[in-house]
Amino acid sequence: MSDSAGGGVPMEELQLATRNHGMPLEALRYPVTPVGLHYLLIHYDIPAIDPSAWRLRVDGCVERPLELSLAELRAMPATTRVATMECAGNGRALLDPRPASQPWLVEAVGTGEWTGVALDHVLAAAGLDGDAVEVLFTGADRGVEGGIEQAYQRSLPVEVATSADVLLAYELNGAALPPQHGFPLRVVVPGWYGMTNVKWLTTITAVGEPFAGYQQATAYRLRRAEDEVGEPVERMVPRSLMVPPGIPDFYTRARTLGPGDCELTGRAWSGTSPIVAVEVSADGGASWDTAEVDPEPPAVGAWQGWRFRWHAVPGDHELCCRATDATGARQPLQPEWNTGGYANNAVQRVAVHVTDAAQSSGPRL
Repeated sequence: MSDSAGGGVPMEELQLATRNHGMPLEALRYPVTPVGLHYLLIHYDIPAIDPSAWRLRVDGCVERPLELSLAELRAMPATTRVATMECAGNGRALLDPRPASQPWLVEAVGTGEWTGVALDHVLAAAGLDGDAVEVLFTGADRGVEGGIEQAYQRSLPVEVATSADVLLAYELNGAALPPQHGFPLRVVVPGWYGMTNVKWLTTITAVGEPFAGYQQATAYRLRRAEDEVGEPVERMVPRSLMVPPGIPDFYTRARTLGPGDCELTGRAWSGTSPIVAVEVSADGGASWDTAEVDPEPPAVGAWQGWRFRWHAVPGDHELCCRATDATGARQPLQPEWNTGGYANNAVQRVAVHVTDAAQSSGPRL
């Protein structure tokens, strides 16, 4: 199926866009994203899993292989973490030329309150041996990608997998994981892009050499050309997003706003360190002002709120926001192209038309 529709968007991409969804930007107002508004990317099909029969297998380079039921996992010490999760392809559709895949704009993000068992607790119970270099996660979802039939699999270096942050989550926002978010168990790796957080988890395998499966060695790598080995996509780079002010046109989403003081609000995050600054521009990035940023996030990689008082004057404006994290990394004005369309954290741009006072009658935010 290669016919295109919707202004040249291939049918394959439209199919992906109907299966997956982003977070409406007005949901940035919530510190924790309501479950139905959190972004979703489902690589293959949502598997049907009987929780009474399901077991998590822990094997490979371990002293004591385990097989754990959901009840046994729930009986272990529980941990809750607030974590922001962003798709590695967020912003892909804004690249030119556009890499062919899920056509994300900037909405592929959400922040959840995840509850489960610390992965290092389970690995300690199994007893990692000295030969283990990575921990491999296998999901119940299967499909074909790159011409290869496969279960969805990703791995983490042992030093990351045994850190205190990684979670085997069975709840989201205080309730059991919904089917689309990986019921009954998924991995949550704060600070890392979404593809790392394997859903519908069935097996954890400690391996003695780096995993070379499709999702690790072929997909999710930064390449300028297809024949490059490329660098792996791992931690989220700094990004900020704003709640678009005013009211939208239904089709174009162009914003209309009355004149006067307007509080711009949004969220910013980075997978490596807290956000230390957010700047706002009303002229497409020609000049910048400093926004107020909330204190350090509640956990590694969780987003922080920001706000800025903008005096809107009649005319057309292009609002932008950009974040800087504690390492000094800052969002660029323009994206850097790569074959997979990954990690495009160029500044968000929101076109706003400010009416004169006589025309203004709608809500300000």
